[in-house]
Amino acid sequence: MEPSLIIKALSNETRRQILTWLKHPERHFDETPYVQHGVPQRIGACVSDIQEKAGLAQSVISSYLLMMQNAGLLEMERVGKWTFYRRNEKTIQAFADYIRDEL
Repeated sequence: MEPSLIIKALSNETRRQILTWLKHPERHFDETPYVQHGVPQRIGACVSDIQEKAGLAQSVISSYLLMMQNAGLLEMERVGKWTFYRRNEKTIQAFADYIRDEL
């Protein structure tokens, strides 16, 4: 865990919102397309769904997701032509512990 990368990733409102959405993706994203394609929503949310919800260009969302993944906040999984992102709860917990214990 690199705290400075996480702090930088969390400095943007949209990136924080993405983490909130991914905490409970079933509340924030329509699961119908996932079910139709036999993909369990528990693996995360598709990039296109995140992009649509955020209302930003796909290139911007992709750069945000990559930054969050590089900071260790997100995990990525490819299923066929889709790319899914989910929260990396271990890193999030380690960062929360760091904030509590070190700062």
